[in-house]
Amino acid sequence: MAYFFEMNNKFFVLATFMLLGLFMSSLEKIGAQPIGVCYGQIGDNLPSEQEVINLFRTNGIGKMRIYGPNPAILEALRGSNIELILDVTNDKLQALSDAATANDWVQQNVLNYPDVTYRYIAVGNEIKPNEGRAQYVVPAMRNIHNAIVSANLQDQIKVSTSIDMSLLGKSYPPSAGSFSDSASSYMASVVTFLANNGAPLLANVYPYFSYIGNSQSISLDYALLRSPGVVVQDGEYGYQNLFDAILDALYSALEKSGGSNVKVVVSESGWPSEGHDAATIDNAATYYQNLINHVNSGTPKRPGQAIQTYFFAMFDENKKGPEETERHFGLFHPDKQPKYQIKFN
Repeated sequence: MAYFFEMNNKFFVLATFMLLGLFMSSLEKIGAQPIGVCYGQIGDNLPSEQEVINLFRTNGIGKMRIYGPNPAILEALRGSNIELILDVTNDKLQALSDAATANDWVQQNVLNYPDVTYRYIAVGNEIKPNEGRAQYVVPAMRNIHNAIVSANLQDQIKVSTSIDMSLLGKSYPPSAGSFSDSASSYMASVVTFLANNGAPLLANVYPYFSYIGNSQSISLDYALLRSPGVVVQDGEYGYQNLFDAILDALYSALEKSGGSNVKVVVSESGWPSEGHDAATIDNAATYYQNLINHVNSGTPKRPGQAIQTYFFAMFDENKKGPEETERHFGLFHPDKQPKYQIKFN
């Protein structure tokens, strides 16, 4: 009798995930909004988890990224149909290179929430190839993926890792994009895994940081997606904004690493509103609204392919740092009032 109930419970979990998968597919077919928002919690004055999920829903934000498996968030997400990127925190990578531990992690943080719409598992965030834990990223990805496959959820949930653009050795012009010598071996193994499993690469893309690091050569209009014409001509491709140029440089690097068919999901992008001369309310509002208006168009190398993009972040987080700007990336104030008059859809 116990076996019967256990099998029925497993069937119920699988059936629920399959129904959610069908719902997600139907959303994609009708052109679901590709914008999501990252929900960080490094603050001591933020709303409750349920209030935050309600805020996502009332603003029509259908995608979320969280930076670790917080049970309160996962409980609040039940039945919401908000698509989720769930991070494996960097400190868990070594442990999850053990298959049994990875199975337990998936059971506890994914399978126990069959009415949460998981989309991607990000195994590590912005790991540098020279870090000791870099060696555990792909083994942990493989083990998490195998646990997902064992639950027959590999078509609904894809396993990846999130990188930053410091792994590019060359990014200009975009067609010359390539991974640095120090990152090439690490990224080759990541790209092979992604290509073999039909998973995208998650990438944190910040024109803001490129701009403030080289404002003598990069115009603010180019960074804010408001240039009236082509700024960079790269062979047959013309670039009117820095976001596209960075993304296509990454696509070029993927192609050189055997990942021509690997797509990119922008797992973070944002512009701060305070803490630097370029960090103003007007500039941030312009960046966010122009990016919302642009993402359905794709890039010059991938025209017409909507760019799934997650804005960083939902709230100003007063415990972040050390730079002042780190505390001012929020789309909303901690009291849930919008910082900008932008439309998400």
